Amino acid sequence: MAVSAAFLEFAKETFAPFGAIAARRMFGGAGLYCDDLFFAIIVEDALYLKADDATRGDFEGAACEPFTYETKSGVNASISYYSAPDSIFDDADSLRYWTTLALDAASRAARLKKAPAKKRARKKAQR
Repeated sequence: MAVSAAFLEFAKETFAPFGAIAARRMFGGAGLYCDDLFFAIIVEDALYLKADDATRGDFEGAACEPFTYETKSGVNASISYYSAPDSIFDDADSLRYWTTLALDAASRAARLKKAPAKKRARKKAQR
């Protein structure tokens, strides 16, 4: 599940117009962040983009495959990332469309993670 340094650099350059791109090595691959939003995974030089309930249909409609992995117990599992369409690297409009979907999904996920903490803080303040 390794990612080559060359592909990682290529991906960082490809997504640079969308914001500050950072890569963090994880589970043998790399996670891509745009302005601190975790929006993509690279594994074995394959790119997977963040999806959620609002965007999953777009990915499935384009015949993108979900990211799957084998757990320690040998069970196949998946998370909300889908393979990027091949056109993403060849067409600026495609790159913008799919990247925007992934960034929007990542933004919604980040807001959901922050919401419970804010809610707990309000409850504490009300006591």
